[in-house]
Amino acid sequence: MEGENLTTVTEFIFLGLAANPDMKLLLFAVFLAVYATTMVGNLLIVSLVTFEPTLHTPMYFLLGNLSFLDFCYSTVTAPKMLAGFLSRTNSITYGGCICQIFFFHFIGGIKIFLLTIMAYDRYVAIFYPLRYTVIMNGTLMGGLMWASWVGGFVHSIVQVAIIVGLPFCGPNVLDNFYCDVPQVVKLACANTFVVELLMVSNNGLVTSMCFVVLLVSYSVLLAKLRAGSAPGRSKAVSTCASHITVVSLIFGPCIYIYARPFCSFPTDKAVTVVYTLITPALNPFIYTLRNKDFISALGKLQGRKPKLSP
Repeated sequence: MEGENLTTVTEFIFLGLAANPDMKLLLFAVFLAVYATTMVGNLLIVSLVTFEPTLHTPMYFLLGNLSFLDFCYSTVTAPKMLAGFLSRTNSITYGGCICQIFFFHFIGGIKIFLLTIMAYDRYVAIFYPLRYTVIMNGTLMGGLMWASWVGGFVHSIVQVAIIVGLPFCGPNVLDNFYCDVPQVVKLACANTFVVELLMVSNNGLVTSMCFVVLLVSYSVLLAKLRAGSAPGRSKAVSTCASHITVVSLIFGPCIYIYARPFCSFPTDKAVTVVYTLITPALNPFIYTLRNKDFISALGKLQGRKPKLSP
């Protein structure tokens, strides 16, 4: 290229999850069901949090935002993947690939910041229960959410700015079902060692540090709950346990993918399927299956009083 930063690749081709036509149809049916579950489950939570007055609390406000983000996060990758199962060649334009990377990391970044806010919310609720509603007021919650969106935007725009500065002159085949930084960077017609270091520090290191901080925070909260005798301790423990489960499901795969040099392993595709498609579908069940407030709100939505186990 002799120093020229000229992009000649106009599209990328996805290898996807399968090449056999029968297997592609089977996977289409499976992931269509998963995506439908994601849409229905998360949008139901958003609707309940929006229209049920008993759920107008800081904790459920944050859960509603997480469900909305899960819906958007899955939508960035799932429709294109489903379309690829039904086509002979699954491709995406260069511009479409860049857009997919931007929104994937934009929403993912917001989710990381939101999970941190949720940990702070539980900290205030457990350690300062009498001042909880005063501290976690609407102004603070709105400010924290805006900060999360700004943080996600900055995180994502850094990824995109680095990638668009790279030359792509072929090959253009991505061994994945969506565009992401590790696979795209490896196709650049340039030495990407420094770029990989920047990406690992921006993604892997920050994600790992946030994960450790969140685990320590929830461990302290659980220790506080076990040692205390405050009313509603069982419910608080269940809520924290749900949060820890979701944090592990989101951060674990992200650390595996981004906190290492951009080399491929046989399990990469399976891991990416987990955090892009499976986890957003599981989150509604993790948060609502044992939550009596959500069950009660769902019963009101159905026009009947639910039967709650003691």
